[in-house]
Amino acid sequence: MRRTDNPLKMILRQRFYYLLEVLIVFLGIFIFMLIPAFLLPLFIGHNSVAFEPLYYCLRMIIIVCAIPLFLYLANFIMEKQRKRLILKEDISPSKNFLNLFKITKKNFKFQLLYGILLLFLIFIPLDFFTYLLIPEMLSYTSTVLVTGYNSYFFGDYSIFVLSIVFIPLFVAIYEESLTRGFLTNRGCDYFNKMSAVIISSFFFGLGHFGYALVKPSIDLPIIYPTIWFLQTFLVGIVLSMVVLRRHWLFPVIFAHTFNNVISSFAIWNHINGQDFSFMAIYVYIPLLIIGIILFIWQFSRIKESLSIGFNEFKTYFTRDKSIKEKSLDVIIRIIMDLLFGIIIFLVGVILL
Repeated sequence: MRRTDNPLKMILRQRFYYLLEVLIVFLGIFIFMLIPAFLLPLFIGHNSVAFEPLYYCLRMIIIVCAIPLFLYLANFIMEKQRKRLILKEDISPSKNFLNLFKITKKNFKFQLLYGILLLFLIFIPLDFFTYLLIPEMLSYTSTVLVTGYNSYFFGDYSIFVLSIVFIPLFVAIYEESLTRGFLTNRGCDYFNKMSAVIISSFFFGLGHFGYALVKPSIDLPIIYPTIWFLQTFLVGIVLSMVVLRRHWLFPVIFAHTFNNVISSFAIWNHINGQDFSFMAIYVYIPLLIIGIILFIWQFSRIKESLSIGFNEFKTYFTRDKSIKEKSLDVIIRIIMDLLFGIIIFLVGVILL
């Protein structure tokens, strides 16, 4: 049971300790990231076919390894300070993070089912209707995503296919590990579940809005990165709630990976002058039909999950009785969540 305290002080204290822990972990990731940044070019040239997949692979490995390591370090450093903040449950944060990757024979089919449902009922419809109703979004994503370590979009088709076999998986693992596995999962140890969901999802959304600062995007209308922000913010909320409810990372990694693969094909076709109608007719519409079949087949499970999720989401806008919030405190808490999401994003821009 948490200590009774001034709700505003408790709200600020919870987020301060959480931010401090995030800073330690992000700094640790930054230090580890210096290894591939400096050593990889010494062994493999930037023009090598293997450079980009290897870069993303090392980035994935470093993030997955650095998070539990520096969570352990942060737990050691902050142990005395966090005694002032009594948490509902504070098992080893490193073990808690690693347990999210656990897959057993008993639950594998359910994890796979959740991953398939997320892919067909969330990712695919969202991308399809966005590209269909706002065709400029495909052009925008094609413009901003082909910068940096994404030159495989301009290589031979065989190189492109080989690249998207691996790179989307690596990207999905390190993004989900960082946002849902660390920010969301650890956040709910410090404060209520929905605050952890909103902060991590806001960070995730801002990460995509941040492409507005990339050179090719600066002269483009701000509406496109704003739409991308809203997409990823909403998807982040759904994925975070799934991870917190089931304590599984595999379903969100699975759905994220295959969505990245499909999106990569859409971007490739757009770059090479193919109209979106080709992807719509031969890829998205068949997948949407499969999604409708899955929705009918798993309707009771989906209905139950939506009901639970909606009820949990509503609690975010009600008073948190555990810290004796008042109506004004709720408004301040929401503002603080968004503010800390921005701060974490800015720290991520600098260190990650």
